[in-house]
Amino acid sequence: MAYKLLEEFRGLFEGAKYNHRNSTLGDRVASFLFEDLYDLGRSPKFLAVVSSCDRVLNRKNVAVGKQARRGDGTFGVRVPHIVAITIPDHNIALGEVATIEIGAEVKILAKAMIKQIDRVCTDILNQVAEFKKHGGRPICVGIVGINSAKAYTSYEGSKRWPTDGKKHKHPAQEADEAEKRLMFRVQPHFDEFVTLRFQASNTRPYDFAWVNKAQTEKEYAAALVRISREYETRF
Repeated sequence: MAYKLLEEFRGLFEGAKYNHRNSTLGDRVASFLFEDLYDLGRSPKFLAVVSSCDRVLNRKNVAVGKQARRGDGTFGVRVPHIVAITIPDHNIALGEVATIEIGAEVKILAKAMIKQIDRVCTDILNQVAEFKKHGGRPICVGIVGINSAKAYTSYEGSKRWPTDGKKHKHPAQEADEAEKRLMFRVQPHFDEFVTLRFQASNTRPYDFAWVNKAQTEKEYAAALVRISREYETRF
């Protein structure tokens, strides 16, 4: 089985310049979590509510009538009388939700990981708190990409900012410590927390590789099975 989320994540870097300022990228990646849950087919309840469009992927990523920090991907009960929008080649319809049943947060650490790790951890913890804030026992899923390339270049307009291994550490020098801090501070607060270890230099020809493709697929697949099982239990 090909996992759509992993392919979408790969496409952020492979053959294209990655733009870390584009806030919609996390939304795109997160949306495919729900497609993979549907394709896996392990939760009859999930399949039924998706097929009937009773549950939808929230276009605004917040529940109607609730003040909340916006997440990357939220799936829940469709607001009555609001039309669900179907998308070609997608199983999950779009709409507005009254309650959140599954919330997903995506972060990508490509460079300067230790410098930003406190902010990233705080952002993630704030988001999982928002998912749980209004009750309903939502399933909270964290997905974090961690780069371990030997060198990396980021861009600000026409300016290039390559790592040098000294003042600006290469991703490979920070990846292990970044993952360790995330697992200690953030992972316990999620129902499922998936790390995607990859290598991307963000320079031509914009190559991409998983650190261990088989392991990544196995861990992601196992998370999908557990989320499916939890959906059957909670809802």
